[in-house]
Amino acid sequence: MQSSELKNLKIAVVGAGYGGAAAAKALSLLGARVDVYEQAHRIREVGAGIGLRPATMNRFREWGIFDAIAKVTSPSEYFEILTATGDPIMKEAWPADGEQTRTHLIHRGDFIEALMGVLPEGMVHLGHRLESIEDKGDRSVLTFAGGGTVEADLVVGADGIKSVVRQELSGDRGPVFAGEHAYRAVISLDAAHGMVTDDNLRMYIGRGTKVYLLPLRHRGQVSFDITALCPDGAWTPQVTRDDLLKTVEGFDERLVSITRDLDMDTVNVRAVYDIDPVDRWHSDSVVLVGDAAHSMLHHQGQGANSAIEDGGALADALRRAGSVKEALALYQATRKPVTDELQRVSRQGWSEDEINEVFPGQKPAAAAPQE
Repeated sequence: MQSSELKNLKIAVVGAGYGGAAAAKALSLLGARVDVYEQAHRIREVGAGIGLRPATMNRFREWGIFDAIAKVTSPSEYFEILTATGDPIMKEAWPADGEQTRTHLIHRGDFIEALMGVLPEGMVHLGHRLESIEDKGDRSVLTFAGGGTVEADLVVGADGIKSVVRQELSGDRGPVFAGEHAYRAVISLDAAHGMVTDDNLRMYIGRGTKVYLLPLRHRGQVSFDITALCPDGAWTPQVTRDDLLKTVEGFDERLVSITRDLDMDTVNVRAVYDIDPVDRWHSDSVVLVGDAAHSMLHHQGQGANSAIEDGGALADALRRAGSVKEALALYQATRKPVTDELQRVSRQGWSEDEINEVFPGQKPAAAAPQE
């Protein structure tokens, strides 16, 4: 699209998470008028640590925000997979773009704060819960709780796994239970019993359980994550310390000690969900990004990275195509094959024997073999 056309675009981004913030930044650099509408009354990211891959960091470099992100991260050289008791299985260097761009480890809260900090003042509007979209073809009208409305030439649905925008666009069946729980906490380096001495991710694999130690040494902390098969699909299950300790039976005693010492009030407990692949990500004036388009299980560590890449790819498509309609088709053609494969691979996190032990005679939808 011509620069003059892009500057006349009015874009509404629904959701101020990673995908929404990244899309807003990328689209604003085109010269478009961008507003972000977030249902929460304050931006707050719970959880723990994630890894930002070189392609993601290169997007930040392209957008002129690399330093703002990098200063709250630790560059990492490799990841390692070990048995429950610490015997090595695999050690592999992270993909890197020479010495200039490497994988960076970051706390989710620091990440969203840094992204919010590089958006122009007044772009993000809090307390706007989307209720419906009226798609008029060349534009759409958003209606928020309380009756407020906004009209935009392009609506970007970045409202997560329970996306209202996706429901309005495709009428999908919603999140799919993966048959597992994730227990996440941030602990001090001292509480890691000497297991973290560098900036490299380690995953310990036991039967039906995976334990991740993701260093956040730039802030003197470690992200401690347990993922375990479990049949309880309640969105926020009730879990005790004894429940957590059962998941790490037979693991390195230091991992057991970390689990035993956790402050349960600080542990983020959730059942794990994804969504089935969405056939169509867009209409002529509405498009999905991030978890709204392709929420995936965390086993590949690609959820946030994929959301950032979506924002960049959407901006690229608008720059290259002759119209918004053409751009949205190009964006989906570019990104959907990649995310479909990531969704498929991320659902292969457990062996058939492990799944059958927890779900005799049945499988949760996200754990079943995919065609």
